[in-house]
Amino acid sequence: MSKSAVYILNLKDLYNIIYEIRNFFNFELFSSEDVKSVIENQKKRSDKSFIIITKKKFNEDSINNKQIVTIDSFPLNFFSLIEKINSSLLMQQYDFQSNINIAGYKLDINSRIISFKNKKLKLTERETQIILFLKKQNKPINIDILQKEVWGYSQELETHTVETHVYRLRKKLKKSFDDQNFIKSDKKGYFI
Repeated sequence: MSKSAVYILNLKDLYNIIYEIRNFFNFELFSSEDVKSVIENQKKRSDKSFIIITKKKFNEDSINNKQIVTIDSFPLNFFSLIEKINSSLLMQQYDFQSNINIAGYKLDINSRIISFKNKKLKLTERETQIILFLKKQNKPINIDILQKEVWGYSQELETHTVETHVYRLRKKLKKSFDDQNFIKSDKKGYFI
């Protein structure tokens, strides 16, 4: 996921202040005049998390309350504002990580549970990493790439360690969901 976006709506002075110190934050900063342009920009970015900072309350069906930080009093406590931004972005990130769709399954990274219909399966951290990494790829991934990207590559790590993890994960999925095809493989590697 790329950096979150913070849109400052009709507060030019606030935008200028935060813009000057933007390198200290882990979000991209935008100035906007209206909510519709924010929504259009977000569609292009494909981000899940963004915040609108505004001094006016508004109703917009495509934006939830977690995405709006309303400034209702001035003078502004700058540290309080940054705290609100950070907590709102963290809540959105948590929500996003709780509901990732992968091939008809729901993956909750926070609790490391994969579910399908009414069935749930607890995953290990490594199993979750394997699934997430394979989900991001557009092609089959060979063992060497999995070893490097998921395990951080270690000369001591043997390729059968990767194969064993994938085998055990496939076995768990088969047992819990009767699904042999969630993680597929061919001569080029593994894929979802």
